[in-house]
Amino acid sequence: MAIGEAKQRVVARIWQSIASSGVSVNAIPKEQLDTLVSAIADGVLLAVDHELAEAGLAARSFGDEADTPEVGEKVLWEGRPFLSLTTFYRVTNERVRVQHGLFGRDFDDIELIRIQDLDRSQGMVERMLTIGDVIIKSSDPSRPELILENVPDPDKVHELLRRGMLEARKKFRYSVQEEM
Repeated sequence: MAIGEAKQRVVARIWQSIASSGVSVNAIPKEQLDTLVSAIADGVLLAVDHELAEAGLAARSFGDEADTPEVGEKVLWEGRPFLSLTTFYRVTNERVRVQHGLFGRDFDDIELIRIQDLDRSQGMVERMLTIGDVIIKSSDPSRPELILENVPDPDKVHELLRRGMLEARKKFRYSVQEEM
């Protein structure tokens, strides 16, 4: 679910609650009331995400021993999309791994050395919530584009991936030449 959709649902529920409460809000100007409801919705979404993180879902283990990084592979960052229970991200010094599923699990891996381009995207609501998307374009034939959606502090994750990609290229003596 996109953040905009989640916020719209929360805003709609807040308006329903106001309407069913019987409290008169006619004295408050419409613009101020809209701003207030929007701020409450942002606060609710942040609180729910914080509670999910406190429940251990932000740094959730990837599971079995087979899912742990290989020898010499170091975890640089782990996280999950904002408000997600079923998707988890792990960036190591060698690859990006995305785990989907709560009971059954699917994994997508992209080696850092195969990354060709990195971009960030952040909408207005995402910017207020300090989350955003990191778009990875790679030479991996099975997954040429991977989007890490709604990650907290996307600038930090983008920079971490960029440095990891450059280190992987240096480690394997891989160079890229662009034609003009």
